[in-house]
Amino acid sequence: MKQVVQNIRTGRTEIVEVPCPKPSPGGALVRTAASVVSVGTERMVVEFASRSLIGKARSRPDLVRQVLQKARREGFLTAMRAAFRRLSQPMPLGYSSAGTVVEVGEGVGEFHPGDRVACAGGGHAVHAEFASVPVNLMAPVPAGVDLEEAAFATLGAIALHGFRLSEAALGESVAVVGLGVLGLLVAQIAAAAGCRVWGVDLDPARVKLARRLGAGAAVREGAEDAARTFTASRGFDAVIVCADASSSDPLALAGAIARDRGRVIAVGATGMTLPRKPYYEKELDFRVSRSYGPGRYDLLYEEAGVDYPYGYVRWTEQRNLAAFLDLVAAGKVRIGPLAGRRFALKDAAGAYALISGKTKKKESFLGVLLTYPPDAAPAKSIAVRPSPAPQADAAEQVRLGVLGAGLFATQVALPAVARIRRVEKVSIVSGGGLTAALAAKEFGFLRAAADPADVLNDPAINAVAIFTRHHLHAALASRALGSGKHVFCEKPLALREEELLEVERAWKDAAERAPLTLMVGFNRRFAPLVEPVRRMIAEAGEPPVLAVRVNAGALPRGHWTQDPVQGGGRILGEACHFVDLMTFLAGSAPVRVFAGGASSFGVDTEDNFAATLEFAGGAVGTLVYSSAGDRAFPKERIEVFCGGRAAVIDDFRTAEIWRGGSRHRWRSPMAQDKGHRAVWEAFIRCLHDGGPAPIPAPEIFAVTRATFALLQAVRQKTVVEVSGG
Repeated sequence: MKQVVQNIRTGRTEIVEVPCPKPSPGGALVRTAASVVSVGTERMVVEFASRSLIGKARSRPDLVRQVLQKARREGFLTAMRAAFRRLSQPMPLGYSSAGTVVEVGEGVGEFHPGDRVACAGGGHAVHAEFASVPVNLMAPVPAGVDLEEAAFATLGAIALHGFRLSEAALGESVAVVGLGVLGLLVAQIAAAAGCRVWGVDLDPARVKLARRLGAGAAVREGAEDAARTFTASRGFDAVIVCADASSSDPLALAGAIARDRGRVIAVGATGMTLPRKPYYEKELDFRVSRSYGPGRYDLLYEEAGVDYPYGYVRWTEQRNLAAFLDLVAAGKVRIGPLAGRRFALKDAAGAYALISGKTKKKESFLGVLLTYPPDAAPAKSIAVRPSPAPQADAAEQVRLGVLGAGLFATQVALPAVARIRRVEKVSIVSGGGLTAALAAKEFGFLRAAADPADVLNDPAINAVAIFTRHHLHAALASRALGSGKHVFCEKPLALREEELLEVERAWKDAAERAPLTLMVGFNRRFAPLVEPVRRMIAEAGEPPVLAVRVNAGALPRGHWTQDPVQGGGRILGEACHFVDLMTFLAGSAPVRVFAGGASSFGVDTEDNFAATLEFAGGAVGTLVYSSAGDRAFPKERIEVFCGGRAAVIDDFRTAEIWRGGSRHRWRSPMAQDKGHRAVWEAFIRCLHDGGPAPIPAPEIFAVTRATFALLQAVRQKTVVEVSGG
């Protein structure tokens, strides 16, 4: 299928061929009929992408600071590679569309194939021939409303939510500042609610259209006098600012024309400097409207499908979508006069040239629609490059399939794999299809797909890498092992004991047929700076005392890794790295864990803990993990003591060993090296040349169980014995 993306590095708006997505559980696959190009949000993305590198840096100094902080922590090369890789990732465009349901995912009962629906949400209601959309971001389209009209439903929900925040009641006077599509929708909604409506804009044509739609209206020059006349000098009960402007003039005008103790609602993207005098003297109530309504940016609502109780949250974003469509069906909101320009999908670049002012002929426009061919085929996979000729040693060739093409896969793992020979990259899969297509092109895979079956059911693929969200790891690893494939699973291997048992059974069953390698991405034990420390421990001939400190940095509460279902939290998702590193340095498995969380500090307990681990061989170690520190401070420090020797690894940039009163130092000055390439080299070498697994599978299982024990110990603040499986 075809999809529109914005290339942030080159500034070009492109149409790319991507595999059709699968409907996710709690979602539906929708064949798009029409989508709306946002002249506000999407224009800002296009304008940012068109700037030079210096221009991008000037417009986003916050991102520049992040790059500089990363350079100080991890090295200049690491920071630059990450920054340029982020810039090279095209961005999907679109967030308001309508179409017909083709297929529903698991657990969906309210929608069925053939239903006409309006769709919302960035990353979901994209400009693509097919889209996978969660149920709470869809609403049925009433009879009598065509799909081009329904494509405006997301903008309508934004307008409706802004109007609701104004609390305007029947008979009150409402001013709308900015008469673009959003402003004209707000004006019609306010009129439908029984309000007296007046609008203002810089463009006389838009003022004229507002009058045709039944509102009073004036141009900006002389607007204060016109507003005074309209309200008999009382001022407006509510002023809803829908303008798109870099200046704060729309808010200054709103303060001037609002009544004493009136309400000002910011819906559009404007400057936010409020003039104190009118806002103070009138004691105005100023509010910022956040998108479509309650539920927006709540992952449980939008992606997991957890609805808010009707009696407690009357107007969610989905209910706003439906209410707006009902207004259109009743003829109280007219879309026709707003949908001025239509472009076929193949001409999408012209739509973005229009909204960004790059056309030779300057045109006045309001709504801009993309339309889609009704006969588009939902291809499950796409070929990216031709298959190579068979090689003489094909039986020994590592033929790789990858599940997941998110940030870690594309910025860390796949760049490492790309530099390793003897790997034939066959297929890469991502749920949405787009990231798989982009990664396949960048890293040289033969094809891209959206269904894991493309990899798991392909007999030509003999090794599978799993980079999906954590809750899918165990099931995919078990299926891959059951299909007779070697597995590299990014940590964690499992989130629960029963999942781990499932993987163990699959590995043992597979071993009865043919030896298979199971690998988990515990890369730190493969970091170059760990090797001299490991040798020091071996020379000492006694169990070491270990101390690991991790300045993890805070994550947003809504981040998927903190979701107990999808991510499992940071102990299972990241602290497992350090349990594994300590196990490697100790030379034996953990047998006992004691831990306590820092709940008294008002931060996430499971992100802030101190733990002691005891190992079967007599070693002992402490792990201090915190999200409460400053990100500019180095992230990881490992200290080791044994046999009159001491060692320190500082953030995988330097290592120092003291023995006999002298110090030996190793340094990685330009780039931090946590072993991401080395772990893959070890895996590929094992598959190609034979020999023992880089990490024995029983050790992987033991580390995973020790991490489960660590989580239990943090929660219960007690001693936990590590299960033996």
